[in-house]
Amino acid sequence: MFMDEDLKRSILLDHYQNPRNKGLIDDDRYQMIHNASESCIDDIKVQMLIEDNTVKDVRFDGVGCTICFASTSIISEMIIGKSVEEAKHIIDQYYNMVGEKEYDAELLEEANAFDTLYKQANRIKCGTIGIHAMEDLINAYEQ
Repeated sequence: MFMDEDLKRSILLDHYQNPRNKGLIDDDRYQMIHNASESCIDDIKVQMLIEDNTVKDVRFDGVGCTICFASTSIISEMIIGKSVEEAKHIIDQYYNMVGEKEYDAELLEEANAFDTLYKQANRIKCGTIGIHAMEDLINAYEQ
């Protein structure tokens, strides 16, 4: 799935300025993880509700750069309503993409805006901090 640089910037800016699933919920059914970067401003909390082996909801809030918020917004939107296995597959494909490995571009849709993130090694953490939290929450559910 080819995206020109203008489309990538537009997607990132949209998800940064209007992040989907932003705002935490006071509900004991949700599990939460706090992730912060040692090297930049990224400091977010991610909540996830998984029931019946399905990701029912993902929420996040905190402080983050454009890459942090946009990646968390996009992937959270992609995994809501998916089975745990499907969500893990989406996350794995995202990691493959930012790690410059083979991945399913069709599956990743808007997340393809990060397809050159691997070229900026210092920004990979920004683009994965929220996704690592989602992965950790899924792993905790499975255990």
